[in-house]
Amino acid sequence: MAEDTASTITDETLSPASRTSLTARILAVNILPLALLGGGLFYIDSYRTQLIDERFKLARIEAQITAEALAGATRERQEALLVQIGKEQSMRLRMFDAEGLLWADSFALDEPAFEFNDISDDGWDQRFARWLDRTVDAIVSAEPVTDFVEPEAQTADAWPELVAAREQEVSQINLYDWVDGTPVITAAAPVGLNGATLLTVRNAADITATVRAARSSLVTAVLLVLFASAMLSLYLARTIVMPLRELSRAAVKVRQGRERDVEVPRLPERSDEIGLLARAVSDMTGTLRQRIDAVDSFAADVAHEIKNPLASLRSAVESLPKVTDEDTRRELEQIATHDVRRIDRLVTEISDASRIDAEMSRATRENIDMADLVRAIVGSREYRAENHNHRIELNTLGFAANVVGVGARLERVVENLLDNAVSFSPPEAPIVVTIDNDGTCVKLSVCDSGPGIPEGSREKVFKRFHSIRPEREDFGNHSGLGLAIARAIAEAHDGSLIAEARPDGQQGACLKLTLPAA
Repeated sequence: MAEDTASTITDETLSPASRTSLTARILAVNILPLALLGGGLFYIDSYRTQLIDERFKLARIEAQITAEALAGATRERQEALLVQIGKEQSMRLRMFDAEGLLWADSFALDEPAFEFNDISDDGWDQRFARWLDRTVDAIVSAEPVTDFVEPEAQTADAWPELVAAREQEVSQINLYDWVDGTPVITAAAPVGLNGATLLTVRNAADITATVRAARSSLVTAVLLVLFASAMLSLYLARTIVMPLRELSRAAVKVRQGRERDVEVPRLPERSDEIGLLARAVSDMTGTLRQRIDAVDSFAADVAHEIKNPLASLRSAVESLPKVTDEDTRRELEQIATHDVRRIDRLVTEISDASRIDAEMSRATRENIDMADLVRAIVGSREYRAENHNHRIELNTLGFAANVVGVGARLERVVENLLDNAVSFSPPEAPIVVTIDNDGTCVKLSVCDSGPGIPEGSREKVFKRFHSIRPEREDFGNHSGLGLAIARAIAEAHDGSLIAEARPDGQQGACLKLTLPAA
């Protein structure tokens, strides 16, 4: 049944989360926040937009101020101003007359104040930077910008911003992109009242450099932290996953039973939860093995004990049809009846012994006065004449003897101890029951006047099916499970049951039950 149940648990029945390894989950949990942080580099575009907006305002103001300065100056002064302002602000300034013809260019009047970048000799880092710019623009859905191209005809009509400035008589601004991804900002403003216009062109490469530097710093920091987090996650996963895998492999081997001496790692060097788990699993496995060994041994003992009366019963039944003598037939019938009772007694005792652990785990415990319990049991036995004329003397020493336990099971312990004492004591010999309480433990001793138990055999009497009775006892009247059951119940109550010599030095045995006081 267990194999059928286990076989139904396959990868197909597991959820996707349960099929994901613990290492992958730890990596995901530690790396996902960093990945989200790294995603912030895409939103540096807002920083770039802010810088361009500020530069727009500056370009408008510069164009207006320059136009006002040029309006009242002579031609020579105007040309000097174009050159001076162009060099100071790294711009290209051009003047167009009322007919829209170019009559002054700061780059023609003097050396150019700046040069556009030639991308033909750019390295891989510059090409990667441009690719990253395009990727970010695509992700954030940035508005497309027109590429900057110098018109072939240098007239006012070739520049849209100049046309708008001439028509509306106010300054105009436009944004272009150079082939290397840097913004080009143009500004047009009317000069004076005669229809002349000014055009400024600036390659704001510093904005792109600033944005790319911020992205590079962020990417570098994220990659470094990502690498460190991945290494720490792998280390953490290794310290958690590897011991769990060892425990899992050992547990599978124990379950399959292929290796009898499988050692579940206890990980004594670890004092954390993994170490506690390893030691708990190891202890649990050891206890399980002991239970399995006990069950195997118990089954073997049961088979051996039942086999003898069954063989005797079979022999008697098979002989009955062949025997004609009435006395012999009655004797065979008595043997068969005795064997049937013996088998019934064995089955009852075996069933009771096998249920002790299960019943004790489910039973409700209560406060029990052991003195009252013993008195009730002694009175009941006397009424049923089970003491066989033995006088049972109860000494309580005047102390309360309360324990916490299962009344029916503790009653069974006392019954078994009294049965044992009655079976070994000579006819009419008294049986002394003493109950004492030292504050921590309640001790109940049952002393008989029988032959006693040799010191080397005092543990053997608690073994299953161990029964050495006086010769006067009828064979097969005892199963040999009474004291074994009594000890099992005592241990289930966190107590003990041992055999000792009588404390008064007289002949006989004394069985001592010790239980925690309530």
